[in-house]
Amino acid sequence: MRILVTGGAGYIGSVTTRRLLDAGHEVVVLDSLVRGRRDAVDERARFVEGSVGDTACLERVMPGCDAVMHLAGLIEVGESQREPGRYFRANVAEPLAMLESMVRHGVDAIVFSSTAAVYGEPGRVPISEDDPTRPVNVYGRSKLMFERMLEAFGDAHGLRAIRYRYFNVAGAWPDGSLGEAHDPETHLVPRVLEAMATGETRFEVFGDDYDTPDGTCVRDFIHVLDLAEAHLLGLERLAADGAGGVFNLGTGSGYSNLEVVRACAEVTGAEVEIVFGPRRPGDPAVLVASAERVREVLGWQPARGALSTMIADAWRWHTARHGSPGDA
Repeated sequence: MRILVTGGAGYIGSVTTRRLLDAGHEVVVLDSLVRGRRDAVDERARFVEGSVGDTACLERVMPGCDAVMHLAGLIEVGESQREPGRYFRANVAEPLAMLESMVRHGVDAIVFSSTAAVYGEPGRVPISEDDPTRPVNVYGRSKLMFERMLEAFGDAHGLRAIRYRYFNVAGAWPDGSLGEAHDPETHLVPRVLEAMATGETRFEVFGDDYDTPDGTCVRDFIHVLDLAEAHLLGLERLAADGAGGVFNLGTGSGYSNLEVVRACAEVTGAEVEIVFGPRRPGDPAVLVASAERVREVLGWQPARGALSTMIADAWRWHTARHGSPGDA
């Protein structure tokens, strides 16, 4: 199959692109490089620099595609609260042009990377796909709006969409050749490992007054390679004329920010002093997924679900970039 991967120069997009290529698919990567890295794109893929909102660009890349994997967009919760217009533009308005291009060219299948942020403050944990969607930040609202657009295009044009709502992504390609490199970096695991790899001795955790056992946020983590595998399974379902659907992705286990920092120290052998800063606006206290539906329907099982495995793979990536702490 020929797959258009939007955001394929990003962290998740580059890993997913490589997994698709390894599975024998042809991949066209569309990325604006606003947050992505050109050197992260597998050489076997065709790369096109451009936006999902650029109609002329879409007319070059969409013809001949069998499906779209939509991973492009903005993802930072705090930034979304400060710059809502930018998030609604990037995550809702611009990809509307992509959906219209899909309709014009008869591409009726899409796998969409949504987010668990659509649930907001959950009424119960673990969260199921049938629980209410009440996002508490602009990022989550923008993703939910695009989900509603997918539903409307399904009703009007027969578009079939797999929507993945996932939680915190961590890890790297196991040999350390692909990993997370956002600028600026706001995600917990890479922030901790970056500090350890560069010899920093203090690390700030956002908020210590949440209603959780140790006062810090609790999150479900998923390995980026397991996430890529789920995207491949979703694509295969749509290719076999299967129906779309909404699926949580996660391990079902939650870890607090403090537990994650301590796990990083255990894996790396480094020490870091933890200091507490203010909460980030829009951060729910607890997000942990029920992934029963994706297991039952798609047969997905996380192969690298242990937090220590995610950290070890991510550490291999960070040390490959920076060298081991103390190296000259």
